[in-house]
Amino acid sequence: MPVTAVVGANWGDEGKGKMTDAWASQSDYVVRYQGGSNAGHTIINDYGKFVLNLLPSGVFDPHVINVIGPGVALNISDLMKEWNNLQARGIPAPQLVVSERAQVLMPYHVLFDELEEARLGANSFGSTKMGISPFYADKYAKLGIQVSELYNPEHLRTRLEASLAAKNVLLQHLYGQPPVQVDELIPELMKLAAWLKPFVTDTTTMLNQALAEGKHILVEGQLGSLRDPDHGIYPFTTSSSTLAGFAAVGAGIPPHSIQRVLAVVKAYSSCVGAGPFVMELEGDAAEELRKRGGDAGEYGSKTGRPRRVGWFDAVATRYGCEVQGATEVALTNLDVLGYLDEIPICTAYELHGKTTITFPVSEQLRYASPVIETVPGWKCDISHIRRFEDLPEQAQAYVTLLEKLIQTPIRWVSNGPNREQLMDRV
Repeated sequence: MPVTAVVGANWGDEGKGKMTDAWASQSDYVVRYQGGSNAGHTIINDYGKFVLNLLPSGVFDPHVINVIGPGVALNISDLMKEWNNLQARGIPAPQLVVSERAQVLMPYHVLFDELEEARLGANSFGSTKMGISPFYADKYAKLGIQVSELYNPEHLRTRLEASLAAKNVLLQHLYGQPPVQVDELIPELMKLAAWLKPFVTDTTTMLNQALAEGKHILVEGQLGSLRDPDHGIYPFTTSSSTLAGFAAVGAGIPPHSIQRVLAVVKAYSSCVGAGPFVMELEGDAAEELRKRGGDAGEYGSKTGRPRRVGWFDAVATRYGCEVQGATEVALTNLDVLGYLDEIPICTAYELHGKTTITFPVSEQLRYASPVIETVPGWKCDISHIRRFEDLPEQAQAYVTLLEKLIQTPIRWVSNGPNREQLMDRV
């Protein structure tokens, strides 16, 4: 069976958690392939409401094997807290495996993230201060620590000393902080390594064997297309690729195995963090949309920060679907717009006196302004409706128009935060 990728086509927070939760029950494996505990997938099911930061979204289905792949920034302490929280809330212990090739996010990565954001001040990039950027900097500078290295103490000490040599110079002479001592790190690392050991395995071999046996694998991405460091609003991006194409690398599976790419898109726009956001609303209109959005208002699932909001941006979303290679779209939060008499849509950008539907590079985005068209609203609550054809005519027309604008089939429509509030248009 081909691999299915669930990814975001916007700035993140599109509702991927709901889609991965809904599809996990049909999967044998659910794989996290990039990012770390810097963003969350919100899931609402019979057990309650959960925000998963590192655990894959299949943890609520006992038959699913949940995989943390080699591309993930593994904060073991955060993973342990998340695991223990599930147990404390009565969730049966899920099947979890962690790649022996995954690299460990260290306390000094978090420290450097906090210090650098403070140093940058008003010029900061909106980091979550979870250590992600310093982690990936170390990974590609070949200073990272793989999970397998935790179980060779002498080798681990040597690797830590090599990683800290330059960092301690920066700590003392750039940030005015005391150096980090290896002896202070190792005791806690040994405790975390002991807790993690039962989960550690060769996930690459395991997943390729699963493919050979015809198993169904779901790979889930973090954040969205516009936070990708190569194709997004750089430098206001995350530090790992958010695209479905990277799943082959971050999960350890063949590229040709990913044949279905579900891009999750919001029925309006939202964005946490800094960077250009052409369709951003201000004032009362923004506050009203923010208050009504999401499952409890538009606030970051990990950070709690108020999200910047705006109307649907067809330019950014079409581009987001394109770079993801989306084969289909899930449109979420359609019910939120039921309070509007007319619904504005950004159908194009005005840039240097010309109208364009091409998403520009980051340096040009600051000069872009939205071209707005409005369509009739449906002015009623639709959260109880379970079939697309039962939606008000105006709601159906809105979805059909968005599908035309983004040039990707909208297969799924979500009209609420719960698992059953999901309509299949086929």
